[in-house]
Amino acid sequence: MTIEISKEARAQAIASLQRYFSEHMEEKIGNVAAGGLLGFVLEEIGPTIYNQAVADVQERMQMRVAELDIEIHEEEFGYWRKFDKQRRGK
Repeated sequence: MTIEISKEARAQAIASLQRYFSEHMEEKIGNVAAGGLLGFVLEEIGPTIYNQAVADVQERMQMRVAELDIEIHEEEFGYWRKFDKQRRGK
């Protein structure tokens, strides 16, 4: 699965890469080179980050599903209990 980002996010990522090179490297990087680097990172490293994010979400969802019985549990056969409580209170 290819990781795709929006045109706006791509433009911001390219600008961020250019700024990073400008501030932290000895040479600047052009728009085309930054776009190529971004493409490489998305294709080579992106899947690792994506897969970890999916695993994190799966773990969180499994924890939430495991808690469903506690959060939305309803007592069974409670109709007569309310009448029994009323009789005891008299």
